[in-house]
Amino acid sequence: MTAHASPGTFGTSGTSGTSGRRPPVYDAVVLAGGAARRLGGADKPGVRVGGRALLDRVLGACADARTTVVVADPRPTARPVRWAREEPPGGGPLAALDAGLRHTTAEHVVVLSADLPFLEPATVGDLLAALRAGDADGALLTDAEGRDQPLVAAYRTAALHRVLTSLTTTPTHDVAPAPGDSAAVHGTPASSGAPGTRTPPGTHIPPGAAAPTGEAPAAPAPHRSALAGLPLRRLTAALDLVRVPGHIASFDCDTWDDIASARARIREHGHVLDEWISAVKDELGIDLDVDTGVLLDLARDAAHGVARPAAPLTTFLVGYAAARAGGGPEAVAEAARKAAALALRWADEETAAEPDVAPDATPDTRPDAE
Repeated sequence: MTAHASPGTFGTSGTSGTSGRRPPVYDAVVLAGGAARRLGGADKPGVRVGGRALLDRVLGACADARTTVVVADPRPTARPVRWAREEPPGGGPLAALDAGLRHTTAEHVVVLSADLPFLEPATVGDLLAALRAGDADGALLTDAEGRDQPLVAAYRTAALHRVLTSLTTTPTHDVAPAPGDSAAVHGTPASSGAPGTRTPPGTHIPPGAAAPTGEAPAAPAPHRSALAGLPLRRLTAALDLVRVPGHIASFDCDTWDDIASARARIREHGHVLDEWISAVKDELGIDLDVDTGVLLDLARDAAHGVARPAAPLTTFLVGYAAARAGGGPEAVAEAARKAAALALRWADEETAAEPDVAPDATPDTRPDAE
């Protein structure tokens, strides 16, 4: 079943803004262990775009996840994560997803690849909202051509476990049948009553009823290695999904040309400041959302009303004062308000028509006073 969520008002992420919406509790699984063959085997999660590793950019988008699991070999990251590895290493996306899911407990899980330079928290919020709005098993982004992006998606954890378990307990999946063995193609037994044969898919056995003659009485144990090499479509084909348009947020870096395009885009006039601030916050370990417009206005007032060098010095002092006041957006806003008012009073003194002297001020008796 295919459904489409309304795109709403688009922002830089390509999805509707959700900055004012509190996301539900969720876990995140980030797949970062691919071979990056189209990059010549380069360390793709560590490639920097806008001064930040691709993996760190993705981790920033799901920073409010209760647990974040990265399926790859451990490496330094800007945010704390839990590490996992698929069986066997390099076994592909389904094997990696299965490994990551074993460390999650939330009802909903966001599944992401590690090469999404423009993924933002708002996109993650949109996916979770679309998932919660109905009974679908998952909500995934679609790119500019309308193609599904199952590694930019939110899923019901139970649904993923159900499908992955079904794949790991079906030994014949994706295995070519022997010549002339047409029965194996359809999953039916090659000969009635042969040991180890299985019930054809869709056969209903009432609870408590005996298994048909010749059939193994118990389901086989899961074979985790059976997921190795399977395509993602084996998962998505078995799920009821809703689609959310997101052509920018779903942009991934598969080639060096993609990386060059991403690096050029973030330096465009409409993006560079937000990108720079995000990079600085990651570098300094600051997880704080502030009104950058307020700080820019303050810098402008200080530069024009006092002197140009006053702009960076004033904003530094505002940050220091906010930190001493306990930090947080409110502390920054209050310190910026006070400094901006001071800068305006300073400028007013130069443009005032008459001296601003209090009525009871003592006359200036300096020898050089006129």
